Amino acid sequence: MTSKILFENLKIYAYHGVLPEEKILGTYYILNVEIHADLSKAKESDDLKDTINYAEVNDILHSEMAIPSQLLEHVCGRIIKKIKNNFPQITFIKVKLTKTNPPMKGEMGGVSVEMENRF
Repeated sequence: MTSKILFENLKIYAYHGVLPEEKILGTYYILNVEIHADLSKAKESDDLKDTINYAEVNDILHSEMAIPSQLLEHVCGRIIKKIKNNFPQITFIKVKLTKTNPPMKGEMGGVSVEMENRF
């Protein structure tokens, strides 16, 4: 059985970007994360040790977003690696990271990078 854990529209203020002002001013980022794993044991046991502790995943997301990076790709890669290292039973992770106010011409909802990995 494959189950999914979804983090939807997690809003975090962070300081990523190539331009110097991005590292000083920062902006809001939106994270969407999808995790797949066999959680069938947890549906029977009702025991936290039999699932992916999403509070721990949330802590990982916040701690990785707090590390300034030039590229959103780098942030996504770190997030995927850290989550997988902490929860080896995961079979799939998808991370979408959106910079809500990129320093570019035009009005937009943001620019996103999406990465996924099957294990």
